[in-house]
Formats: sequence, structure tokens, C-alpha cells
Amino acid sequence: MHPLPHHYRAQAQGAATGDVTVVAPGLPPIATQPPPEFDGPEGFWSPETLLLASIADCYILSLRAVARASKLEWISLQVDVAGVLDKVDGVTRFTRFTVTPRLLLPAGTQESTALNVLKKAKSVCLVTNSLHAECELAPALEFAPQPTTLAIDSVT
Repeated sequence: MHPLPHHYRAQAQGAATGDVTVVAPGLPPIATQPPPEFDGPEGFWSPETLLLASIADCYILSLRAVARASKLEWISLQVDVAGVLDKVDGVTRFTRFTVTPRLLLPAGTQESTALNVLKKAKSVCLVTNSLHAECELAPALEFAPQPTTLAIDSVT
């Protein structure tokens, strides 16, 4: 990792109507619109969905680092993020996020170790640490089936 502080840049361009294009140096542009909840069209990324995707992405990257340091082997991870947007003291903002990681582990993995790694990943995720809303973790563990061995009778 490079020494802190890190600096990031992004830009958005738009007109009175139509797409807003989000760009960052060296990255492909993303067309966004307001979400359907704000009368936007279906099928576009919105600032709200980009925020939730950032939480899910950051969680996976954080888990990679924590699992590596903890020597936890894992197979795959799917992270679902649900957000609640509400009005608080006259201000519309996200009030709650629920992060639901579904971690697939090799058979025989210690469940308590995996749960500790999942919790630690949440605590080091810089995106959720930067948000004011409550962030709940609702982890689910799955274990790959143990390989079966076939006994072969010797034929003489």
C-alpha cells in the first residue's frame, strides 16, 4: 500500500436533462440517471446504487486483506447491500445499510474464525467507516461439500 494520505478524483458531466456521465482518470465512463424512486428511468446506475455498490466492493476487498492476514482460505464471496434512505431532521440521507456477505468456505473451516474475519472486514472497510449511517452486518456461511472417496475393490 502507498503511504497515506491517498488522493482520488472523479468528475460528473450533465445537461438539464438526460444522462449524467461519471468519469475518473483512466476509467471507462458510467452513464447515470436518478433512480426510479426519484422518477428516473430503469436500467441506469444512480448515485444511490453506486454508493451501495461501493460498500459491497470495499467489503470484498477488505475481506481479502483480512483473510490473507488471518490465513483464512475461502472460495467465493457474494455481498448484498441494502440501504434505507429516509428524512431525518428535514434532511434526506441514508440512515441504515445492511451488508449481507455470503462466504463459501472449504469444508472443515473453523466457523468462528470465518465469522471473526467477516466482522473484522466490516470494521476496516474505509467506505462504511466514512459514512454517517448505521451499518449492520448479517453474514451467512456456506461450506463446500467434502470430497468423497470411492473404495475400489480389487478384482483378482
